[in-house]
Amino acid sequence: MPYLIDGHNVIGQMPDVSLDDPNDEALLVQKLIAFNARTRQKCVVVFDHGVPGGLSRMSTKQVQVVFAPLRSSADLVMIERIGHAEDKARWTVVSSDRDVLAAARRNKMAVMASADFAALLGSPQPAAAPADPDPGEASDVQVSPNDVDAWMAFFNQGRPQRK
Repeated sequence: MPYLIDGHNVIGQMPDVSLDDPNDEALLVQKLIAFNARTRQKCVVVFDHGVPGGLSRMSTKQVQVVFAPLRSSADLVMIERIGHAEDKARWTVVSSDRDVLAAARRNKMAVMASADFAALLGSPQPAAAPADPDPGEASDVQVSPNDVDAWMAFFNQGRPQRK
């Protein structure tokens, strides 16, 4: 399910990014790219007051970054996008703004509070537990420095021989 995200609302809920940081948008975009890498969920993040407004060069194929035009706001851009979105039931709208969330609900879109989404960004999914080793296989293999040197020489890595 793709996410339509009010960027500054989410930043305001993050413990490790501040709205006072001049790079706050870029820091959030980096977190969204990492989020997409682990979840494969497309994200469209909208920020207030870009000069010029519109699609940003920070965008990737899976994380679209949009700045509201100077005389608009992220909320207005999001409400417009909600109204024009295709396959509305697939989308989740992330915001703290009541008007944005109400527009999403009217359009049968899922909603998520900014604080809840910020928590998702801050807590990556745990890695899968490694498979149990073969019972006949040693689980703690020790390799001597001489063995490492022999293999390095075999693979012609140019590692100097130990004396």
